[in-house]
Amino acid sequence: MVRPGRGAGMVRPGHGAGVVRWMRSWHPLAVDVGITLLVQLAVTMPFVVPRDPRLPEATWISYAVTSLGVLPLVWRRRAPVTVLFVITGLQVLYRAALDGPGQPLPYAGLVGVYTVAMLSTLRQRIAVIAVGVPAIVVTVAFNTGQARELLFSLFTFFGAYALGTLTRTRQAFAAEAERRAAEQAVVRERARIAREMHDVLSHSVALMVVQAEAGPVAVRAAPERAEAAFDAIAGTGREAMVQLRRMLGVLREDAADPREPQPSVTALPALLERVEGSGLTVSYDTSGPIRSLPLDIEATVYRVVQEALTNVVKHAAADRVSVRLDYGSDTVDITVTDDGRGPGTSASRDGHGHGRGNGHGRGNGHGLVGIRERAAAHGGTARIGPGPGGKGFEVFVSLGVGR
Repeated sequence: MVRPGRGAGMVRPGHGAGVVRWMRSWHPLAVDVGITLLVQLAVTMPFVVPRDPRLPEATWISYAVTSLGVLPLVWRRRAPVTVLFVITGLQVLYRAALDGPGQPLPYAGLVGVYTVAMLSTLRQRIAVIAVGVPAIVVTVAFNTGQARELLFSLFTFFGAYALGTLTRTRQAFAAEAERRAAEQAVVRERARIAREMHDVLSHSVALMVVQAEAGPVAVRAAPERAEAAFDAIAGTGREAMVQLRRMLGVLREDAADPREPQPSVTALPALLERVEGSGLTVSYDTSGPIRSLPLDIEATVYRVVQEALTNVVKHAAADRVSVRLDYGSDTVDITVTDDGRGPGTSASRDGHGHGRGNGHGRGNGHGLVGIRERAAAHGGTARIGPGPGGKGFEVFVSLGVGR
């Protein structure tokens, strides 16, 4: 007597990956009911096709016992080993007590073996093999005793077991791939949050430091300017707190809407106004047909301008800075130019003694690296270095938008 796994269940997926994906979209119970009906159809055929009169008669009792041996497949996922032994017991009972039509293959048993190999623990799988192989040998000995039948029975048994093992391995690989993909998504999200927090904190703190340093001088020389400076510090701090709350909300598992709206091009005037409060003269121009951009592009434009201006405030000692957006047919170009110190002349250093620019200029810290990363993420380019005529400093970023 052969004990099996999921022979009939493997016939349909064998037709191709498309069928497998289609069946995966079903509820597991619906899949098991479908497999049970398919096996029932297979075991019914010997009872309905014309038979040689010399063969055993196809009775309703024998058909009922045969059908009873198929029904447990509905619960094969819940108790694979129990279902297999119930099916095997009913097949033995049929062979011993009834003399009805035989079956070309023990379909239900093969589905049972397949399911055990796919879902059961290692100890259960070993137990099934340890019991199943001797049972096959004994059954064949009481049947024909021929080596041909024994080899065929063992082949179908281990074939069903191998298919179940392959399915289990494939599912394990798929689960591991999904886990790694999830981990990579977390890493990318952390990097994005780190860039956002750097942009917000660096910009806001730089503005507050500049205003705070100018405050004592203004108190002595022009008290009305000192009041404006302190107002600017408070406003910048409040804006930083709002944006930090938005980003920290992404990290909260219980946040109702963790994806707060990202800054957009329409928020640039307010950003430039805050920078003007530090004493810089800021100009803003656009060219080309102004239009709405994809949300991720809008956020990138804002962050590039924000970081470039932060760099000006922290390192440039400039009087004027210009911001320009050029809308092309499938690109948007960002140019931020100041009249301050050019590359390599900054007295300000970051904590590692770096300057900016391409490794030898002012402020070559995380900010300008972030600008390059943001540009690359959209298939764009970034050029950071001396301004026109070698004076001042310029950040130029071109982002692909698509038509």
